Amino acid sequence: MIITKQKKAEDIMKCLEKVERVFIIGCTQCATVCKTGGEDEVRKMKDFLEANGKKVAAAEVWDTPCNLLEVRKRARDSKDELSGSQVLLLMSCGDGAHTVSLGTGMSVVPANDTLFLGQSERAGKFNEVCALCGDCTLFVTGGYCPNALCPKGLQNGPCGGVKDGKCEVSPEIDCGWLLIYNRLRDTGNLDKMKKVLPPKDHSKSVRPRKITVDAVRKRQ
Repeated sequence: MIITKQKKAEDIMKCLEKVERVFIIGCTQCATVCKTGGEDEVRKMKDFLEANGKKVAAAEVWDTPCNLLEVRKRARDSKDELSGSQVLLLMSCGDGAHTVSLGTGMSVVPANDTLFLGQSERAGKFNEVCALCGDCTLFVTGGYCPNALCPKGLQNGPCGGVKDGKCEVSPEIDCGWLLIYNRLRDTGNLDKMKKVLPPKDHSKSVRPRKITVDAVRKRQ
C-alpha cells in the first residue's frame, strides 16, 4: 500500500492561488485507506475550497487513478467537467497524480505527499516495510527488509549503536537487524545469519524504471 499524508491547507491554497475552477479527484484504493483521498476527504476538500472562493467543477473518487486505461475512461466520462476546469487537484499518491496528468493532458496539483510503501497494521496505522530496491533479500532476512527497517541500510547485521534493542538514530525505532535475528531464530533459520549478503545491486533501481511483464517472463 502506498502511504500518503495530506498537505497543509495553506500549501494547497498557494498552489491554487491563480486558479478559479478546480476538479477534485480522490482514490478508492490506498488514499481511501489512508484517509487522504476517500469520499469523506474529497467532500471536505470541496467544502473547504468553495469556502475559500474556489469553484469546484466536480469532486469525484476514481477507482485506481494510477491505472492509465482507467483514467482515460474516466476522463471520457467526465470530459465536460474537465474541459471547464483549470487544474485537477489529486487526492492520491504521486503515481496517481502523474497518471491522471498523462491520461487527461491537464495540469495537476497534488493535495497529498507520498511517503512510502507500507503495511497496514490496523486502521489508521501504517509501517514502512519495503524500500522498493529491486534487489529483494527477504528469503535470507526472515521476511524483514533491512533497507526499510535499518536507517543505515546495513545488509549484514547490526551496527555498534544498537542499545536495548533500539536504533541509535532514535529510541523509537526497533533495531531492524534484531528483528531479523529474532525472526530467523523463531523459525529455525538462524543459520542464515551466517550468509554474507553482497552490496546492493543499485543498477536494478536506477530511475526512472520501466518493466514489461512479458519481457520478465522471457528472462526467467
